Amino acid sequence: MGYRTFVLQSGEDDWYTTDKLAGLIADIKRRYPDTAVTLSIGERDDETYTRLFEAGADRYLLRHETASSSLYEALHPTMTFENRRDRLRSLKAIGYQVGAGFMVGLPGQTHEDLAKDLLYLKELNPDMIGIGPFLPHQATPLKDEPAGSLEATLDMIALARLFVPGALIPATTAMGTAHPYGRELALKAGANVVMPNLSPLSARPKYTLYDNKICTGDESAQCRFCLEQRIEGAGFHVDMGRGDSLNHLSRPQTKQAIR
Repeated sequence: MGYRTFVLQSGEDDWYTTDKLAGLIADIKRRYPDTAVTLSIGERDDETYTRLFEAGADRYLLRHETASSSLYEALHPTMTFENRRDRLRSLKAIGYQVGAGFMVGLPGQTHEDLAKDLLYLKELNPDMIGIGPFLPHQATPLKDEPAGSLEATLDMIALARLFVPGALIPATTAMGTAHPYGRELALKAGANVVMPNLSPLSARPKYTLYDNKICTGDESAQCRFCLEQRIEGAGFHVDMGRGDSLNHLSRPQTKQAIR
């Protein structure tokens, strides 16, 4: 279908061992050498991150979640604020194109917390920034909390574009769930990436991160056609390349030497 960048996302599922992931990544790269592979598998140790990078992984998504230590620990009681930041530092040091980000409208989140998020992103200078509204899920402890504001999320996307101008910022499916034209609005506010769902239809119900998620019933070809039409209708065009960030392209390239 022409895609040249893929995200493999499992959450923190230890069934996906380092060996399994390394083999999968290496196989993708053998078959499609001109593509970029992004991982989103949570917090792992440096040895795992290094092995997966050497196997061919190019990018790693690990949202910092929040720059407020008290809010982070309230929402992640089994994890630590500093370890999250340490993992992001390690990923950058190994050589990944790194993605961070946060949700807008989390229970207990303040305007000061959001300001800290933007300052942290400026300091980290990641290649990718994921920002979307908090959307509750009926099977979680936060099921009765109100959803995050679309307008506030658009403000954060626009400010993130100004703070980190060379980053990739997706117009997320959550934006499209929050508003019928949420992804188009995000593109106009400063986003420059869309992420169609290529998972088999049979698998998508197992990964509903929030209620009423859109695009769970579209075939991959339908999803691509629909997205392209919407993007062009918003006044933009689609680039089917690898989509490396300007931040990454401006840095000395050492990946081939490492492999």
